[in-house]
Amino acid sequence: MKKVLILFSFIIFNFVFANPCFAIKIGLQTAVDSSAVGTSVKGVIIDANTNRSICDLDAMKGYVIKPYHNLMAILYNGTYYKINSDNIVIKPASAGFVSAKGKWYRGIIMIQNKNGKLTVINNVPLEDYIKGVVPSEMPVSWATEAHKAQAIAARSYALANLGKRAKFGYDLKDTPEDQAYGGASKETADTNYAVEQTKGIVLTYNMKVINAYYSASAGGQTNVDSWGGSLPYLRSVPSFDDNVKKNGHGVGMSQHGANNLAKQGYNAYQILQYFYKDVKFARVDSSSYN
Repeated sequence: MKKVLILFSFIIFNFVFANPCFAIKIGLQTAVDSSAVGTSVKGVIIDANTNRSICDLDAMKGYVIKPYHNLMAILYNGTYYKINSDNIVIKPASAGFVSAKGKWYRGIIMIQNKNGKLTVINNVPLEDYIKGVVPSEMPVSWATEAHKAQAIAARSYALANLGKRAKFGYDLKDTPEDQAYGGASKETADTNYAVEQTKGIVLTYNMKVINAYYSASAGGQTNVDSWGGSLPYLRSVPSFDDNVKKNGHGVGMSQHGANNLAKQGYNAYQILQYFYKDVKFARVDSSSYN
């Protein structure tokens, strides 16, 4: 692979959202018959409709929540007990994690009975969400600058797509259909460092956060077809992943290409300005979402 000289300038400026986002809601399960949950420390179930405590949860103990008519029931020591609510919150009583789908998550778990099926949501601060995305979307052994580029792209995608899955009661899915998200169970010290070093930084075009598409590899050349139309900040460039078979839509940043550029000495900002056209970097005011 030939090394090319890429020269970029960038400006980081304050960018405050008109509608503050304190947390992002990630759909973990939709229309399921039951969900196994728990907390790493002593926890509590709260009726989200009244904000009243329903019952306490023991640390590191598994519980099963099931629909019960238009309400819910909880399996405790082999017996189901009715929960007089169709909308509950599970949270640790102190600093700790919540569990669902066999994984640990930061934030809280929301469970809703919708037409006799459960929707399970992780309501989590944005930066904690990104900590669970980066190691789920990119190998943890890759270069730090690639991880930083991934964090900025993932943060931008998340903010540009708030409410995308609103009909289900959350913002984004936890799958590659939106962004892969493995919660705290996927976190590593190296990827958390990349998130912390880029805290609040997003990609913008004309003062708006962009839909920062990315895929594993573009097979040698990225493309600008964003599902029926081209966006002004997308461009077709050599993807620096020539030895990797195309994997994904090939729009925006190639993750393999980002890692290859990082190994050549390019920083996260140079990598992103290479894959996206005429973009600027903004730092979201942390008080607007954390």
